[in-house]
Amino acid sequence: MRYLPNGKQMSEADAHTIHEIGIPSLVLMERAALQIVETMHKKNISTEKSLIVCGSGNNGGDGFAVARLLTEQGKHADVLFAGKEASLSEECRCQKQIVENMGISVFTEFPDEEYTVIIDAVFGVGLCREITGHYKDVIDWMNLQDAEKVAVDIPSGICAATGKILGTAFRADLTVCMACAKLGCELFPGKSYAGESIPVAIGIDPKYFSNRLDVCYTFDKNDLGKLLPSRMMNSHKGSYGKVLIIAGNETMSGAACFAAEAALRMGAGLVKVLSDVQNRSVLQTKLPEILFGERKDLKESLNWCDCILFGPGIGVSEETKEMLEMILEEGTKPLVIDADGLNTISRYDMEINYPYGLILTPHLMEASRLMSCDIMQMKEDLCQNAYELAKKYHCIAVLKDAATIVAQEGDLVYINQSGNDGMATGGSGDVLAGMITGLLGGGLAAHEAAVHGVYLHGLAGDH
Repeated sequence: MRYLPNGKQMSEADAHTIHEIGIPSLVLMERAALQIVETMHKKNISTEKSLIVCGSGNNGGDGFAVARLLTEQGKHADVLFAGKEASLSEECRCQKQIVENMGISVFTEFPDEEYTVIIDAVFGVGLCREITGHYKDVIDWMNLQDAEKVAVDIPSGICAATGKILGTAFRADLTVCMACAKLGCELFPGKSYAGESIPVAIGIDPKYFSNRLDVCYTFDKNDLGKLLPSRMMNSHKGSYGKVLIIAGNETMSGAACFAAEAALRMGAGLVKVLSDVQNRSVLQTKLPEILFGERKDLKESLNWCDCILFGPGIGVSEETKEMLEMILEEGTKPLVIDADGLNTISRYDMEINYPYGLILTPHLMEASRLMSCDIMQMKEDLCQNAYELAKKYHCIAVLKDAATIVAQEGDLVYINQSGNDGMATGGSGDVLAGMITGLLGGGLAAHEAAVHGVYLHGLAGDH
């Protein structure tokens, strides 16, 4: 598990480390510079001729310290000072003075040189305004240089909270992140500017965030062993849940197949699919281990099951609405609503109050319908909008995007980092819904099933 703080949260952790723990700011800056240089070497980035572009704040101070360390190692390091002398932070002024005392070149105009690497230390995590004028010219010039690109903590121009591009932004091949990767580097479009984000230890303990519900988190492969529910040697099919899937109309048998097979592969003991009668042959040929029923069997099946998936490929109609109303009124088991189930809610403006564990899995267009807003409004702040969706429907919201977000009122927001663009194809969402429901059948709580399902879904895509 890794924390993904925004700029404000990271600044608070920085201040806590300096003022409560007692590690001086210049010590943190020195350790940051050492880690930046070491990480570049580990990544085989040539530092033979480096240009470090520094602003006036502590991010710029990190950059000046990097220039000094590279020079001490016998490398050629120049500095382009893009900030304002009057705005220098105390630490940055100190580092700049040391660099000047060492005779390192500090330019204020674009140098007419070629470099092996450009290091961006202009703006840090506190940037919240559009970049214009001189700073825009500097960043645009940096992007045009034929060299490898490294960002210090966060690429200049990326909003640390949303990943939004603030007018323009540095395009990095590598971002060396202090203590934690920043949230804005893990959300798009910021992620596409950050390149590879590598967190490094400088003395700020990420555990500072452990008791805060406002900080997002993610998983990586080190967490994999904790994510799958354990299985007992002396178990049987009844030990792993009875999964009910209501999916597929007469033209969408594939949605039911994908969801059902995903639930089975996640270890569900029994899977029953209620679908259009025309899909019986397809489903029972492809998945002979499933139970098949027709939509008229819904009431009986609600009593039989341990969890429910409603919606993939089912269509939007009065019949669909009536089925969903029956589930909401008579169901007492955890419920996942996907695809046309979500479209049914928005089409008929349905009131949702389901206290037994509710997971909604919309993509951005479905979410915009549920929230009665434009899709661009959803993209403005994905984390906040996922949280608002969860509050509105009293659910766990799985907001599907290139970086899927899982939000629940009163809980940490999860940002998924597994998966790739090869998964941008029809059926991926049906598989995810089936995986989450299969984990519910295996005994996971609704929030765990949602988060673990999203991560494992992306990991399977990566594999």
